[in-house]
This record gives sequence, C-alpha cells and structure tokens, in this order.
Amino acid sequence: MNWKYLRPFPWVDTRARFVAGTPIGGALLDLGSSTGETLGHIHQLRPDLRLRAFDLHGAPEAYPPGCEYQRGDLERTPFQWPEASMDAVTCMQVIEHLRDLTHLIQETKRVLKPGARVFFETPHPRTLTLSSCPGPAAGTFCMNFADASCHTRLVPMGLLAEYLRDAGFEILNSGTSRNWVFAAAYPLLAFFPASRRKFTSQTHWLGWSAFLIARKNRDAGGGAAQRRGDSNR
Repeated sequence: MNWKYLRPFPWVDTRARFVAGTPIGGALLDLGSSTGETLGHIHQLRPDLRLRAFDLHGAPEAYPPGCEYQRGDLERTPFQWPEASMDAVTCMQVIEHLRDLTHLIQETKRVLKPGARVFFETPHPRTLTLSSCPGPAAGTFCMNFADASCHTRLVPMGLLAEYLRDAGFEILNSGTSRNWVFAAAYPLLAFFPASRRKFTSQTHWLGWSAFLIARKNRDAGGGAAQRRGDSNR
C-alpha cells in the first residue's frame, strides 16, 4: 500500500498514525531499516521529513533520496547523530532479534529531543501459539514466532515499558498494531490460494504485532536500565 493515500486518514494504520504526528520538517530515525520498505512508506506519507536509517545489513541504495544511513550493531555501535537531534524514532520488528536492549534504549534516549517520541513494534505474545502456514506454503511466511530462525526472544510490552521507564521515558500508548484496510480484506482473501498478500492480511486480522509508544522525559537522566543492564540477556 502506498502511504500517500493514507495522508487524509493515517489512523487506519498504527505505524502511519505515529509518523503523522512527527513535527513538520522533523528528523526521523528508523532503526533496523533493512530493505527500506518501511522507510519508503514513511517518505510517501511525510515527504517533508528528514530521514535517518541505522542497520547492520541495510540497503541504502533503496532508501528515499537524502536519507542518512549508518551501518552498525544495535547492541553496541554508538549512533552517529548528535544528542537531542531527532524528533521521532521508529523501531519496527527489531527488538525480538536482540539479546540486550540496553544500548538501543540508551542511544535512542540520547538522540531524541526532550519530549520527542519513539515507536516500537514487535511480535505479539499470541504469535507463540499460532499455526505455521499450512501445506506447500509452510516456511514461506512467518506466522508462528518460531518460524523465523533469526528471532531471539519475544519481548512483552510490559517488560519493554519497564525498561523504558527506568531509562527516563513516559509510556504514552501500547496495544495491537494493525492496518485496518488489510485486516478488513482478510474475510475475503481467506478463500483465496496461499499468497503473501493473503498471509499479510491474515496477520493484521489476527493482530500479529504489538506496539508501544513512549516519550522522552524532558528531565530524563541515566536510569536503572542503564545501570543494571538487560536482565534477560
């Protein structure tokens, strides 16, 4: 879906609703940018934003024009951008790949402006019990959390919220991440043969992803999460 069509009603997509709230002309950093598909959607919705990207295995040649890219490890590489330089940070389908979130959270706090927001999205706990794609489609689409060998651990939003509060963030919202257009299409697509479109629609229907939005406190300092490290590594 081209996100430019969501400009009049970004609320139909949880990600788009967050991006739409970024200040005009602001700087947005996307962590774990991968192939740039999400960055492309963000640019479609908000071409005014100054985009930044960070990933260990990114594809900067596919990113929107003018996007600044840094290659690095989210568990140990310092971000190249100055303190308090970002108006928003997005981190979508990333934290489930990491063993330690301490560095990511602290660097996110450092580069965010006071009062600016961060958006996290990760597989919902219900993905632990979902069936894998059936028949010949098995292994072609990640439906159960364990279908992806790169998944390290599931991160419940309550645990992530604890880490963020300790680091100096205020939790604004959390819940299930959906695109309601895709979700609404599933009752029809359910009768169609297996395809990426069908499975994508099914994940939005089921509520495959959880999200959390937090805001950097204006007086945020070093928190307990930084001092103690990630208790689950």
